[in-house]
Amino acid sequence: MSTDVSGMIECRPWAKVWGEDDEDTIWTAAIDLFLLNTGNAYDALACLFGVRNSFGFQPLAPDRGLPKDTSDGVRAAFTAYGGPDCVHGTTWITGAELAAADWDGTDRSGARSRRAVAGDSTLWGPVWEVMRTLGELHGPENVRLVVWFD
Repeated sequence: MSTDVSGMIECRPWAKVWGEDDEDTIWTAAIDLFLLNTGNAYDALACLFGVRNSFGFQPLAPDRGLPKDTSDGVRAAFTAYGGPDCVHGTTWITGAELAAADWDGTDRSGARSRRAVAGDSTLWGPVWEVMRTLGELHGPENVRLVVWFD
């Protein structure tokens, strides 16, 4: 049985200007992963989120769950997939965390790097580009990718 990734990029518009604690800087859904065509390469899912990690990657953001302050748009999409009863591996990662990640880290065998399986030149490249663009506008700590798997 295959594993597919679903999710959305969300951001906190104006948090960079007004501050993260301002009442108007709530998380807002920005774009569905479906539109960015990430595919479901298992080595990428393993190194990023720890899903189907037979490769032995140290994942960047495994099993964090749905953020408590997630946007209404992400919450609605998550619920449409059946929520916690129908999906697994729900997690999230910020643009700041991605920027600080060790993209040269490898799997257990040392044959696959994170950059090679999920970097800018892979199907994940458009996701990172959208996140970087939103990060330039709103701050990388105010942009995050929320994902789940079925």
